[in-house]
Amino acid sequence: MINMEKFSFAADSIDQDRIPQFLLSDGNKMPCIGYGTFGSDHVEPGVIAENVKVALSLGYRLLDCAPAYENEKEIGVALKEVFETGLLRREDLFIISKLPNNRHNERDVLAACAETLRDLQVDYLDLYLIHWPFPNYHTPGCDTHQRDPNARPFFEEEYLMVWRQMEKLVEMGLVKSIGMSNMNIPKIESVWQEMKIKPVVNECELHPHLRQDELIAYLKEKNVLPIAHTPLGSPHRPERDRTTEDTNCLQDPAILEIAQAHGIHPVSVVLKWAVQRGTLPVPFSISRSHILSNLQCCTEDLLTNAEMEKINNIGTQCRLIKGTVLLWEGAPDWHCLWDEQGEIDRTGWKG
Repeated sequence: MINMEKFSFAADSIDQDRIPQFLLSDGNKMPCIGYGTFGSDHVEPGVIAENVKVALSLGYRLLDCAPAYENEKEIGVALKEVFETGLLRREDLFIISKLPNNRHNERDVLAACAETLRDLQVDYLDLYLIHWPFPNYHTPGCDTHQRDPNARPFFEEEYLMVWRQMEKLVEMGLVKSIGMSNMNIPKIESVWQEMKIKPVVNECELHPHLRQDELIAYLKEKNVLPIAHTPLGSPHRPERDRTTEDTNCLQDPAILEIAQAHGIHPVSVVLKWAVQRGTLPVPFSISRSHILSNLQCCTEDLLTNAEMEKINNIGTQCRLIKGTVLLWEGAPDWHCLWDEQGEIDRTGWKG
């Protein structure tokens, strides 16, 4: 159940003039930080929806949603309640959602978008992403052993077929901007020239222990804004994405040293670094104090150039969201999802 207590702005809300904006290649703008809503593996949908209202009351204007998070209906109820107060209008918010992995076909893209619009109770999206570049379905909460018998590797023709339907959503006025998620350089290169409407963002795993410097430089050259999911190292990520070799950037000595120098939590250091390097983090929390500090830290007390360089020189690089459940039959392990040899990897595919 969602607590339908009347929405109001908090006394400690962050003034909108203090929140930097990123300009997208199509002229639209995004706040420099958003409220992430992926917590379905350990937080009830109604709790997340209630904290969407908390985030909006504190000054957030960007929401990062997806059908895969299994809470868009509840968030839609919360948004309706917020809009009914008249304190915020739909145009005051920047709402992201994503095309599910099992809707990668010509007839389903429009239907999937329409379902999201209905669930969120809005008449347009500011940004719609292809969630993963792989056609796939896995049940919520599944373990690493589950495999979709219809799972496939990335194929340029299939992705472009979906992208053409995404472009139609823009032409229909259902979404303002379109973008990618979890794409890397070989995959982007293979489809870029055939895209009539270029993607404005790529949402991917980015944190001090997976900086992806080469990808960031490539995206900036293409004028594509990197959105950082898992910006804090996702300490509550699903068990299927955990291994004994995983590292925790919030415990990195360089991060702890900078946090101590500023008298702040390591989370604040990581978020400052993300924004200052030109990426847009979308952290998730259901703690009011953390939701507030995550936004507040991006508006004050910048890291020095030396501190930014210290983080940029951290040697540890560890992918946490490995995507094992996206593997196709015959694939050896999750490494082949990420084209680590610089070319599209379809190892084991016999289709």
